[in-house]
Amino acid sequence: MKRLFTSESVTEGHPDKLCDYISDSILDAYLEKDPFARVACETVAGKGQIFVTGEITSNAEVDIEKIVRDTIQEVGFDNSEIDMDYRTCQVLLNISKQSSDIALGVDKSLEQKAGAKEESEGAGDQGMMFGFATNETDEYMPMPIYLAHRLAKRLTQVRKENIIHYLRPDGKVQITVAYEKDVPIRIDTIVISTQHNSDITMDILKNDIIKHVIEPMIPQTLLDSHTKYYINPTGRFVIGGPLGDSGLTGRKIIVDTYGGYSRHGGGAFSGKDPTKVDRSAAYMARFIAKNIVANGFAKKCEIQLSYAIGVAKPVSIYVDTFGTGTIPDNEIIKKITRTFKLTPRGIIESLDLRRPIYRKTTNYGHFGKKDLPWERIIQLV
Repeated sequence: MKRLFTSESVTEGHPDKLCDYISDSILDAYLEKDPFARVACETVAGKGQIFVTGEITSNAEVDIEKIVRDTIQEVGFDNSEIDMDYRTCQVLLNISKQSSDIALGVDKSLEQKAGAKEESEGAGDQGMMFGFATNETDEYMPMPIYLAHRLAKRLTQVRKENIIHYLRPDGKVQITVAYEKDVPIRIDTIVISTQHNSDITMDILKNDIIKHVIEPMIPQTLLDSHTKYYINPTGRFVIGGPLGDSGLTGRKIIVDTYGGYSRHGGGAFSGKDPTKVDRSAAYMARFIAKNIVANGFAKKCEIQLSYAIGVAKPVSIYVDTFGTGTIPDNEIIKKITRTFKLTPRGIIESLDLRRPIYRKTTNYGHFGKKDLPWERIIQLV
């Protein structure tokens, strides 16, 4: 049976991604000076203003306004008439410390309060987190989101390297992949919308995007005479970034994960330190799912972990191999509990998460990047 599946990605100049990047930049700055900093940092961007709010508990001193402006400059926003200017935008801060009620459960888990000695930290919130992996690509990611990220990253690269000199930072990509018997066989549709200077024609832009962005990134074997291309389908995209649309941390959770191919627990990642299981447990769930597939126990695998605030051990572990498992799913759960540490402390220590590594996760997906600790492959017994 043939079917179509679509995923999207966005560039680092998309207003939501700008906010994610600012939040993760602030997080990294604190973790660089204080590995035990508690950070839950949210950013809002719009019409010449950046508003940073949230809860930060740390002994470190960080110049948040400087980080905000440096990050906006790095992304490439320097024109207040069409997006934002890092030099003149207004930066507003509203930062408080972590709630003492939340700290009660994080500092000392329910298990330790009951007399257990092995665990001291509880989960920072309740919730469920999903991890996913498939053998569709070498990165163990679904083909649609894998290709969408490649195009979005390339769109930024050709702008920053001046290969296409008239592009601006904001942009979005969408890929529709045709499947037959659960195997990707071709690209049905490519949609790219990219911010540009006003003096460029659409014909030039379309030709340059196909030549310099699509052709170098998409295998020719996946393209055919029936592949549809929509390049800036509105015909104009000059005003962009926070001037064209407001931005907010945590609004691109599907872009950040599996492009809608797998379920999502609902929690965002950026701006959160690793005691927040929204982030750390989602990374662990990906680590588990990838290793289930990489070790040959399934062709694709979805993992769900769930937690209660203040409790160290997960409330539940769920596995679905979609009928592709080489061993029963309950046997896979046994391998998971033998191999992986699933408490907040266990996750942080096994993935070494108290480091300033989060800026590199912000753009073009948190998964499928080989240099991240939850992407390494280990042997399961």
